[in-house]
Amino acid sequence: MSRLLLTLSEATADAALSGDTFDEVFLWTSGGRTTFTGSTGPFLAELGAVNPVNVDLVRIALAVFASDRSILREQAGSSWNNRDFDLTVEVANPSAWATQSAELSTLIGFLTGDHWSFTFTQAQSAAVAPLALEEQHHGRTVLLSGGADSAVGALMSALELGEGSSQALVSHYSFTALSPIQRDLVTAIEAAVPGQTQEHHQFHLSRAGRRLDGTAFRNESSSRSRSFLFLALGLAVAERADSILWIPENGFASLNPPLGPDRRGSLSTHTTHPRFLRGLSSIAIAAGGHGAIENPFEAVTKGEMFKRLAAAIGEDAASSYLSATNSCSHTDGRYSGAPAGSSCGVCFGCLVRRSAFDASGVVDTTTYLVDDTTGQFVDFVKGKSIVEPVRDFIHRGVRPRDVMAMSLPVGYLAQDALTLCQQGVDELRGLVG
Repeated sequence: MSRLLLTLSEATADAALSGDTFDEVFLWTSGGRTTFTGSTGPFLAELGAVNPVNVDLVRIALAVFASDRSILREQAGSSWNNRDFDLTVEVANPSAWATQSAELSTLIGFLTGDHWSFTFTQAQSAAVAPLALEEQHHGRTVLLSGGADSAVGALMSALELGEGSSQALVSHYSFTALSPIQRDLVTAIEAAVPGQTQEHHQFHLSRAGRRLDGTAFRNESSSRSRSFLFLALGLAVAERADSILWIPENGFASLNPPLGPDRRGSLSTHTTHPRFLRGLSSIAIAAGGHGAIENPFEAVTKGEMFKRLAAAIGEDAASSYLSATNSCSHTDGRYSGAPAGSSCGVCFGCLVRRSAFDASGVVDTTTYLVDDTTGQFVDFVKGKSIVEPVRDFIHRGVRPRDVMAMSLPVGYLAQDALTLCQQGVDELRGLVG
């Protein structure tokens, strides 16, 4: 079992290090020594006086994300091992979180595929209380990652709210090439709905590369808990905005049936799974915080999302807007000489994206490394390609037994999930065959 601590106190961090009680110690401060990057502090002061429960939720999510990245897995594929985490987090209200500990352990285990246990201890108060900023009410808060689904959601939300309204857009990035993509999408939304205010919150918050003693953290590349942090930050903004939080993701990807028996590990994710979203909402509300979450595209495919956007703004505008997004699962193409933010074209995210363009009839002008004719990226693309596993998956199809293993939440009908997955497979078949 790996024992880990997230503290806001340098003294507590130093005592934990000298006592050799924890395998990893994470320190989050607004300045000075810290094990995190970015300007966001542990009290979210830039947002104003956020509900302490939602502040706590961000601390918990950041601790989970840092732990997930710092403890290596033994193998991958079908041998992907389950890790054991014993995580201590300093929060404003330990008793409120203690009542949710069991549910939280189960939910985060569902997300990462590991075993989690949580201990909550009292955090120090802010040296200066956050300012009570002016009212920040918005019609809706939308997560904007820079991917195609979130871009569709943000623009469709803006069009639905209409002129004279406002919405909050929340972005998070660790890879800096995503930052300008996110900003450019906001600019495009402002141009599409000129009489509406777009309040864009961009968070650059991640674990740093080195521990407090200067040694390098280990890096586990399969981290699947980033979405938990993204959602927690979104809920904090939505709490101040007094609005629901939209996390736009096509329903097929959310259900994410595994491609095969050897793909149940790092390539199968529950980041927007209906069970995870409903569970997180329930825990946040039960703890006394803001937890209103909705995926407005839970019941449709990515191709259907693209069709709806094209119907709303026209096919040419949809082509330009969607082609400027990034859905690629890999950010390391730059090490092979590719431009920052390049798309490989052969990972699962790229294949679903390309199939959605084909299914919707919207022209895809994205540059994919797989289409490069110079030969410079052949080895990189070959190492990232899952075209053959996807082709095998398409030929096998999604069966009722697969759906029954999806851990659907109460109220989500198995037949609906099966129909949606079959529609998603049909879209992929149009591209991969």
